[in-house]
Amino acid sequence: MRHLPSSHRMELKLLLIATLLGVFCCSISRAQKEGNECINANAKYCGECIQAGAKCGWCRHPDFLKQGEAVSSRCDELQSLLIRGCSLADIENPRGGQRVLLDRPVTNRLKGADKLRLENITQIQPQKLAITLRAGEPQSFNLKFKRAEDYPIDMYYLMDLSYSMKDDLENVKNLGTSLMQEMTKITSDFRIGFGSFVEKTVMPYISTTPAKLLNPCTGGLNCTSPFSYKNVLKLTSDGKRFNTLVGKQQISGNLDSPEGGFDAIMQVAVCGDQIGWRTDVTRLLVFSTDAGFHFAGDGKLGGIVLPNDGKCHLENNMYTMSHYYDYPSIAHLVQKLSDNNIQTIFAVTEEFQPVYKELKNLIPKSAVGTLSANSSNVINLIIDAYNSLSSEVILENSKLPEGLTIAYTSLCKNGIVSEGENGRKCSNISIGDEVMFTIDVTATGCPKMGKPETIKIKPLGFNEEVEITLNFICECDCSSGGIADSDNCTLGNGTLECGACKCNPGRVGRNCECSSNEVATEDMDRTCRRDNSTDLCSNNGECVCGACECKKRDNADERYSGPFCECDNFNCDRSNSLLCGGNGLCICRECICKPNWKGSACDCSLDHSTCMASNKQICNGRGTCECGACKCTDPKFQGLTCETCPTCPGVCIEHKDCVQCRTFGTGEKAERCQEDCSEFSLVKVKDRGELPQPNDAAYPVMHCKERDANDCWFYYTYAVNNNTKEVHVVDKLECPTGPDIIPIVLGVVVGIVLIGLALLLIWKLLMVIHDRREFAKFEKEKLNAKWDTGENPIYKSAVTTVVNPKYEGKF
Repeated sequence: MRHLPSSHRMELKLLLIATLLGVFCCSISRAQKEGNECINANAKYCGECIQAGAKCGWCRHPDFLKQGEAVSSRCDELQSLLIRGCSLADIENPRGGQRVLLDRPVTNRLKGADKLRLENITQIQPQKLAITLRAGEPQSFNLKFKRAEDYPIDMYYLMDLSYSMKDDLENVKNLGTSLMQEMTKITSDFRIGFGSFVEKTVMPYISTTPAKLLNPCTGGLNCTSPFSYKNVLKLTSDGKRFNTLVGKQQISGNLDSPEGGFDAIMQVAVCGDQIGWRTDVTRLLVFSTDAGFHFAGDGKLGGIVLPNDGKCHLENNMYTMSHYYDYPSIAHLVQKLSDNNIQTIFAVTEEFQPVYKELKNLIPKSAVGTLSANSSNVINLIIDAYNSLSSEVILENSKLPEGLTIAYTSLCKNGIVSEGENGRKCSNISIGDEVMFTIDVTATGCPKMGKPETIKIKPLGFNEEVEITLNFICECDCSSGGIADSDNCTLGNGTLECGACKCNPGRVGRNCECSSNEVATEDMDRTCRRDNSTDLCSNNGECVCGACECKKRDNADERYSGPFCECDNFNCDRSNSLLCGGNGLCICRECICKPNWKGSACDCSLDHSTCMASNKQICNGRGTCECGACKCTDPKFQGLTCETCPTCPGVCIEHKDCVQCRTFGTGEKAERCQEDCSEFSLVKVKDRGELPQPNDAAYPVMHCKERDANDCWFYYTYAVNNNTKEVHVVDKLECPTGPDIIPIVLGVVVGIVLIGLALLLIWKLLMVIHDRREFAKFEKEKLNAKWDTGENPIYKSAVTTVVNPKYEGKF
């Protein structure tokens, strides 16, 4: 190994062999990654290292660093530290954890059973836990929620008493007892309260003339003076008292259409003692109106510019600061309703349904119901809205410390799993149903220098919550055992902590051996030049205190090393694009191969098993095994184990069926072609002239001509090229041409016709000859006749002729 003493080289080889045996046997193959978070952290001490990421560890062994390596090289991924020679016992790698501090089971309470105290009803589990977090390492826990049977309910009815709600008030006067009867079907512990609102008592919302302040109504109607918000009845279980007090209420009036309901909602939310909200109950606020609403900024019309302070201002159950504070914003209302676990039901007329549905989307755990013109359906509306709200659970968390994230995954009814924002909630939950949430808490660093933090997670609309105490791992365990003014840190100029020196102010160097004023002197730089070269640290590092600290590469797996940073582990020979062929380590630009490998790139295998043929002979006895591959001594044999002879007789017959099925889809192996005929690569050509020729190829080529079952010929060549079997085949069959049917049929027809005509002519000719012969014979016999041809002597006429004697030849 060049540039290293022989003793050092031997030591490295022994260390390498031990590492290879212990590590490579586990087949560790790490893909090179750009931007190793552990290396990029450039950590100077252990605490910085473990905050860089969950995969980072710190080697605290004093002699771990090699020449030229900076202190930050102690921080690396665990597997890399092990490969570099740091034992597992010397690696600082603290892990996070969790402890459940309070874990009361959820209540299995049935309606009609013995009544439990409110504080003994549990719907969420666990209630308290402590989590220890390390940067980048998520901690998960499960949160269980179960709707309890017969859970107490507090409901506050907040009604618009402007003049347009006159007929609605009549129906609400009997709401107490009627609603009590209906709610007993849901819970045995129900309380109801009542409040009303109109508008801010300043212009232009109401008329401020003395007469209108006493009676804002016209037409002789008797109305009460305008007001902003009035708490008429504190929450009570006496439904008759509700009817009595509501029955005494009178309608009021204002000038503009939008009402001051937001002022009333804010006071109902924050004035818990005056309203009478209980702690561990379901809190419902029913907001009933037939108009829109004013919100933050609208107060400027009346000269009110101070933002709503979100505090209770009830005196004698009347809101007294409506003329002083502006309307609250929607976001402010959302915060206060959530903080006080109040679920809102907007009972509004159909005209304003779109407006309040948009508002519902901004206020979690709220519902909108359509109120009839005279509020006659208010009980059914409340029951339906309550069932809708109670059937959904939505988790929310308090404000998170900087650098902390929470992820939710829900396992809801019927096995429905959701993640992301939908992982916070479950719907369609009935009483007694149990749902589960998996919550992942992850820190990206150490907020506030590692001081404990507390966060809370709760279901919206419920008072119960999970309290989580967060502790952060910001230092290693070995940091507490640091040795101040250690002799290992050059005359006590630093603290030996976790195997590395943490230098005192004004001192630098791996062992604090230099003063910061001496770092850039020429004498120190001289010791960083190799063989009096002009390059400091071979241009691969910096000279610090007369010693080279090698620079880091973008790829964390690539390193410079050596006293002058002259070595590296990435400039060795490669094979198959792999450093040292993947079969060795690159040390100081030279490959140190694993056992059974040799060569400058560790690409020559000494294992002969790959050369063993099926007959248990090396290369079938026809060659030698070199670097794990057969080199055939007889040039006509080829293949991985010299088993193939492309030019030997029988090659064509052997591959005929496979060539036929892969090219034409026919033959005896057509059905199992893919399984039996994948051992060679197939190239199709158009005609025989494109087939490889023996004289042109650099390897033996066998020409084949075979015939299929249809007496068609196909032509192909077989060869072995670099241990790859190649077949070139003409993609068209040469079949014998069949007879031309049309000429044959025409010939037959014409032949038949001609033969017929010839037969007719012959027959005619014979008949003519026959007739002539018969006529000649007749003529001859006629000449030889012996009787008188004039009269037959034997013939006697049958006719008698009588001559009239008196006939004179005249008629």
